[in-house]
Amino acid sequence: MTARLLQAMLLLAALLAVTPAQAQITVLDQAQDGAGADPAAEPDAPPPPCGLQPLSIARMSWPSAELLAEIHARILAREYGCETRVTPGDLAATASSMGSTGQPAVAPEMWVTRIAEVWNAGIEAQMLRPAATTYAESQFEGWFMPGQLATAHPELTGIAGLAAALPTLNEGGKVRFISCPVDWACAVINRNLVRALGIGAAVELVEPANRFEMDTLIAEAVSRREPVLFYYWQPNAVLAQFDFVALEMGPYEAEAAKCLAQLACPEPVASAFASETVVVALAEWVFTDIPTIAAYFQRAGLPLAEMNTLLAQLSEPGATVEGVAERFVTERRDLWAGWVNAVLP
Repeated sequence: MTARLLQAMLLLAALLAVTPAQAQITVLDQAQDGAGADPAAEPDAPPPPCGLQPLSIARMSWPSAELLAEIHARILAREYGCETRVTPGDLAATASSMGSTGQPAVAPEMWVTRIAEVWNAGIEAQMLRPAATTYAESQFEGWFMPGQLATAHPELTGIAGLAAALPTLNEGGKVRFISCPVDWACAVINRNLVRALGIGAAVELVEPANRFEMDTLIAEAVSRREPVLFYYWQPNAVLAQFDFVALEMGPYEAEAAKCLAQLACPEPVASAFASETVVVALAEWVFTDIPTIAAYFQRAGLPLAEMNTLLAQLSEPGATVEGVAERFVTERRDLWAGWVNAVLP
């Protein structure tokens, strides 16, 4: 009998007369545990950064979100040794699932303002919250002009100067403004903006039949070096495939914007398009259980121009989401290294 076990038994004997049965059992268990312990044994290894279960990442059904899901899955696997699982997702359904079950763990491109009710419910239930903003910018819609037009007319920087500049852009003729398809909400806004700026007599408003015609009209105008203006949104491949410059839209005015969105806006006043809140959404347990991964996603913002470039690569013949994501991870460590480390190496 070892001296340590003898001490434990003497302690147990002393306690038998003064402690209840539960305390006796507890002391005996502790004595036996102590007798078998190895003082030189190493402490348990810390859990892996991603935990012990696969980390699920929502791959939403539009190209930019698909790319982000695949990009993050690859970086997490290579840099942290995580087992990841990319799962199909949809904006409202994914937010609802995260807010009720905590799965999937990550949604890299959550357009919060479009599902405010579902998102707020998840926040209030303390089941999900935002990490980084997905994109560095919050303004996703606007008016654009070709780069060569901006170079030829450096005085034209924003929509406020259009009334004065338009007569000089096309040798006194009307300048085409390519809007969006007639049944889209942006078509109504653009019509009212033209009225608000007082440029109706100086532009030829073109409302294409569909997205394909819209892109074709823009591409043809740029190829012909035509002085043209057009509406577009980001992230989008078109804005990376050609040289375009965004027009400064001025401040956003809520009441003015509300009127611009109405078919019958009696006195339109110019306003920028509304900004959007787009975030990397994480289940709450990611912050509490795997904080290293939460910190990674809190740094994982991307400039819109970079996503535009990725989307342009995706439009190339034979390109796949997985292939473009792999190319980004391989070639653009200069951009994503800051997601892994707070300070670039």
